[in-house]
Parts: sequence; structure tokens; C-alpha cells
Amino acid sequence: MGTLRTLFLNPPSYAGFDGGAGARYQASREVRSFWYPTWLAQPAALIANSKLIDAPADDLGLEQVLQMAKGFELCIIHTSTPSFDNDVRVAGALKKASPDMIIGFVGAHVAVLPAAALRAAPVLDFVAREEYDYALLEVAQGQPWETVAGISFRRDGVIRHNPDRALIQDLDALPSVLDVYKRDLKIENYYNGYLLHPYLSLYTGRGCPARCTFCLWPQTVSGRTYRTRSAASVIAEMSRARALFPEVKEFFIDDDTFTANLPRAAEIARGLGRLGLVWSCNARANVPYDYLKLFKENGLRVLLVGYESGNQQILNNVKKGLRVDIAEEFTRNCSKLGILVHGCFILGLPGETKETISESIRFACRLNVDTIQVSIPAPYPGTELYRQVMANKWYEPSALVRNDGTQSCALSYPNLSAADIQAGVKRFYTRFYGRPTPIWRMLVRMARDPEERRRRLREGREFLRYLRGRSPDPAACGEDRPQARDSVPV
Repeated sequence: MGTLRTLFLNPPSYAGFDGGAGARYQASREVRSFWYPTWLAQPAALIANSKLIDAPADDLGLEQVLQMAKGFELCIIHTSTPSFDNDVRVAGALKKASPDMIIGFVGAHVAVLPAAALRAAPVLDFVAREEYDYALLEVAQGQPWETVAGISFRRDGVIRHNPDRALIQDLDALPSVLDVYKRDLKIENYYNGYLLHPYLSLYTGRGCPARCTFCLWPQTVSGRTYRTRSAASVIAEMSRARALFPEVKEFFIDDDTFTANLPRAAEIARGLGRLGLVWSCNARANVPYDYLKLFKENGLRVLLVGYESGNQQILNNVKKGLRVDIAEEFTRNCSKLGILVHGCFILGLPGETKETISESIRFACRLNVDTIQVSIPAPYPGTELYRQVMANKWYEPSALVRNDGTQSCALSYPNLSAADIQAGVKRFYTRFYGRPTPIWRMLVRMARDPEERRRRLREGREFLRYLRGRSPDPAACGEDRPQARDSVPV
């Protein structure tokens, strides 16, 4: 028996919904944004005769996907807590069109709730848990399912759970995703407001040593240790990426925290500098000045930084492992060196009050980073935050996303309602971007670059529509919308 012809699918969903393999924030964004589906591209690179379809990025509807899926024997769908019900409907349509097709789900949701997922969706044949690359390869190769570590499946009406699969230690042994990108993706469809367009993202490692209670991936799929590829293999892949995609203007290192191993990050940075690449990465707000200087001298343009809150007690509550004063010093150093910072904040973490929301807004304005993202915490199953929410009944009877795919508020505290949190998000954006400095900064860039001008005007329209959708009315977290299964207590 040969390898099954395998389709990897990020399924069609809400308009602009970025909930696929690679998305850190599973909802429709403030502006059109799509991350590369690297967590599907990696096993696709392992399996011969496979194909990757990223329906949201390619703006494909269900009927188009059904036509493209004809002839495939195995379909792997990446799902998430907010999109699970939608993804089950897609799986059902695929099964109806091709009754013999084997369908498996992957992603954090099924890694944490494999039995619940299989019970809720009889159309599923199996789910692959945790780090699933080699498990999917073995399924595609036709190995007996009883021997495949890391999967759960239904046999004779009984749900069976095979032993866990050990996390991959030799990441250099995995094939490059670049050939899958080149074959199956349209890179011009991937946008992020703070990255140059077109951009390309790659992982150089998996896992994160931080202990943040709200962060999904390290607690469910990739683990709490930072497993890395060798610096030499990363530099070689980046060199090849430049040759395959000469139109790319910026290369994004999508590791949870690239700066967790600073000597290795410095070695890679020097290699990227020799290649003459413009690059960016995720970082913690504690990188020393000397490393920031080295990164900047070797092509670093922007850092994505999770500040989360301007209140130290809230940071302690979520085990962020970061001091506010160190974050401020780090940000000043970035400014001195000309490194742009995209600051990520979360309103509604345990301990939040109306006063701490105002404190975070003042903190962000004081930092004066280049751009910001303000999120509402999502209590995904498998996270410590979810367990806290369940134990303390800090939840609203709502879905994690609204009917239009934008994030809903699933949290409510005795002294801070869901409506207060959502109103705080709108106030945060308005106060930060309504100041003269960011307005002037944007106008100068638009005046200098016609492409930047067109892009910012488009994003501005999308952002205003998004803000109008951030209703502070309590009904915004009401029960009149469909539930996202297991997103809140059921």
C-alpha cells in the first residue's frame, strides 16, 4: 500500500477569520491579517503527494474546496475552539462528497479534548494530539492505527487513546516548509499590519520556557521547553527562502519567543545580516541593549512584544515573569536604536479592574511603541487560565467569537463585567492612536511611500469597521449567538 493522497486543509470560515495552523489569535482581526499555516505545511512537507489548501487566505468557499478535494484519500483539518462547529460542518460536507475519505482533526482543541471532539463529531475518523507531524506521516503511510502514538480514534464504537507521542527533539530532521509554500500558497495573500508586504514567516524552534497562564500553544501542543533547529540550518533555509521568494520584503521568525536563547539568536542574526535580509521576531520585553544593538545592525526591523498589562500585580497573577520597569527600559532602548515595536496588550486578565485598564492605557502611551494590538483573554481548554475561570466561575455564557468572527468576551468578574472589558478595548485603541505622535508618524510614512499610503488607507477603513463592531453593550456577550463548543462551560 502506498502513501495515501493527503489533503491538509485550513477550512473556509468567517470572512477574514484567521484561525488556522499558525494563528495565535483565533478570530477576525482589526485589519485583514493572515498568518502562514506552518503547522499544516510542516507535515505536508513530510508526506509525499500531499497538498495544502488555506481556504481563508485564498478566499475560497466550501463549494470550491469540495471541488479541489476530489481524489484525496486522507484529509487533515486544523481546528480551534472557536471554529470547531464550523470545521465539523466542513468535514461533514467532505465526507458526503467522498464517503471513503479518512478525516482527521489537529490543533490545540482536539489535543486537549480528543474524546469530546470525537463524541461531538461522528464524522471524524481520528484526531492527532500534541505535536502531530510524524503521527500523520504514519497514518498516511497506512500503519495500523493501534500502533500510531499520539492519536485518538473510534474503533467498533469505542473511543481509543494511544499513548502520547514524545516531542520532537531533532527539529533539523524535519523537511523545510518552503517547497510547500512555493507549491501551494499565494504569499501575497498573507498580511500583517506591522510587517512589510509581502512577508514570509518560518519557525526556527518550538515551545516556550515562559509560564504565562493564558498562552495556548506551549500548554497544549508545543511544550514548555524551547526546542530549536541549529543556527546553521536556519541560516541556510533563510538563504534558500530569499532565492525562492525574491519579492519578499521581510522575513518573520514565528517562534513563540525567539529571544529565549540569546546567544543562538545572535548567531542567527549575524547570518541574516550577512544575507542582507530584513527580519522580525517575537521577543520578551527584557532583551539587553547589547543584543538589541547586534540585532539591529544585522537587519532587525520590528519586534513583536507581549507587554500584556501595565500593572505589575496582573503580570504576577498570570506568571508573566516580567517587570514593568524592565519593560520600559527595554522599550527606550529599542527607540534609541531605531527598532520598531508592535506591542501586544490584554485587557481582562485575572485581577483586572477599571483602574488597571486605565493604568495599562497610560503605560502604552508612555511606551509610545509603533503599533499596538489589544486583545481580550480567551480561556481556551488546556490552559491554566481556563482552569481558573472554571473554578471561580468567571465566565459569560457566550461564544469566544461573534457571528462575524470577531472576538467576543467570555470573561466576567464580580467587579468588572464583560461589557466593561470590551469598552476598555475600544477606549485603549482610541486613546493610543488618537494622540498626535502616532498620527504624525503614520502621515509621514504615507507621504514618503505610495504603497504604504494605499495600505494604511485600506487598513484604516477596516479598523474603523472593527471598532464599530466592538459594542460595549452587554448584549455583545449575550446568549443569542451560536456557542463555540467547549469554549466556555457546557
